[in-house]
Amino acid sequence: MTANCILERVPETRSTNDDLLDRWRAGLLIDPVARIAHKQTAGKGRAGRTWVSNPEDSICFSIAYPFRKNPGELAGLSLLVGLAVIEGIAKSCKLDQSSLYQKGLRLKWPNDLLLKNAKLGGILIEGGQAKAGDPTWMIIGIGLNLKNAKSIENNLNPTGLGISTIEDLLCANERIPDAEYIWLTLIDSLEQYFQDFDDQGFSPYQNQWSHWDAYAGQSVCISGAGKDPAYGLAKGIDINGALLLEQEGKTISIYAGDVSLRVQS
Repeated sequence: MTANCILERVPETRSTNDDLLDRWRAGLLIDPVARIAHKQTAGKGRAGRTWVSNPEDSICFSIAYPFRKNPGELAGLSLLVGLAVIEGIAKSCKLDQSSLYQKGLRLKWPNDLLLKNAKLGGILIEGGQAKAGDPTWMIIGIGLNLKNAKSIENNLNPTGLGISTIEDLLCANERIPDAEYIWLTLIDSLEQYFQDFDDQGFSPYQNQWSHWDAYAGQSVCISGAGKDPAYGLAKGIDINGALLLEQEGKTISIYAGDVSLRVQS
């Protein structure tokens, strides 16, 4: 990260996203800030969900970044973050991305990392623009499971959500990199992607994200976003990162919601 990014390490907080959001609302953000907590007592996921993690087994952090683009031009940001996290994982673990793909690492639209269809990490994006002409401050929260998948799963019961970890990407004789090193490597990757995204938008990353698409060509259900569930065939994403859903020979664009595999009757 560049020298003007503030790195903050705290033993405990309710939510690193909330910490940075409070500063943005108070007009106190000047330079990019990356804030990591050993323990978050009220960590957040999407749609008001709670992000549950074991402090020793995962990393949870947030980064506040000022984009020149206005909020309406930031479509696809969560997908871009997923790509940046993959690059950070590859670099910190000294694995090439093709190896990660072969091991089953994928991106689930719009904001999850999966390993063999079990959740490896999640992304939450909040923020906005205080007034016209100001930077658009986006607060990006990232949670990443490092080890002890069974222990993390026990914290989540009875959700039945499958959990995967960075440990599962490594060979038996390989050690997980230090959490601090993973964090700093992720920040470096995020900064580069943010800079390029601010200049070019999401469209140059469409094909790259499609390569990692977990559900391409599969029957899916789109839920949430205040609407009835929508069913169809996942047909990838458009240049703005919207999910393309084929229904009865027609393709529609989905801009928000949760995607899951449709149970075949």
